[in-house]
Amino acid sequence: MPAGKRIARFRADSASYQAELINELEEDGVLWTITADQDSAVRKLITSIPETAWQEAFPGAGYELAETVHSMEKTKRSFRLVVKREERRQQNLFEQEKYFHYAVAANLPEEKSALDVLLWHNRRGQAENYHKELKAGFGQDQMPCGQSHANAVYFRIGVIAYNLFLGFRRLACPEAWGRHTIATVRWKLIQLAGRIVHHAGQIVLKLRVEADLLLLIQGIRQRCSEESLATT
Repeated sequence: MPAGKRIARFRADSASYQAELINELEEDGVLWTITADQDSAVRKLITSIPETAWQEAFPGAGYELAETVHSMEKTKRSFRLVVKREERRQQNLFEQEKYFHYAVAANLPEEKSALDVLLWHNRRGQAENYHKELKAGFGQDQMPCGQSHANAVYFRIGVIAYNLFLGFRRLACPEAWGRHTIATVRWKLIQLAGRIVHHAGQIVLKLRVEADLLLLIQGIRQRCSEESLATT
């Protein structure tokens, strides 16, 4: 990390389920969650969890959660192991166990429930979608040249554009657009054909669109104006 910066939280898939990394995170005071490898030790630990410990995550969740404590051979401290189990729907077709199991190792404080740990850990997958949008939507999949400093400037401009788009989508666009990518917003809004004309001393943009889309565009324009006034 750059000087004066530190990592405060870390969440990762099972590739990071390593004693050396976990020890490093603990020494640095990082809060972490990592998908646990279901090796023989973890499987044995799961089978030892009493039936009374399993609780439905919330009414209608369709899965149950339990928690125990675990340590790897070379970890210096023990850690929480949150286990999710879900009943197999077609278990009679094959010789299989009754449940699917999914385990998350964590050192989050005890006031965070097992469900809190699981939900926070599962949010890591969304980060990959952010990276994909930055790369594919804003031309960051390839750098323009072989000079590191020039590429850094190019990448920072792309990140600024991406963050501006996120702000525009959240503050100015309809709530239903909250998950739209830049490609979708380009198709619905930016790429609309229009004609700029001068009329009665004013500059007017004429759009050939349906009435409901025109109202939507006017709403976006109004919210942009309100946000601009609010920040000045």
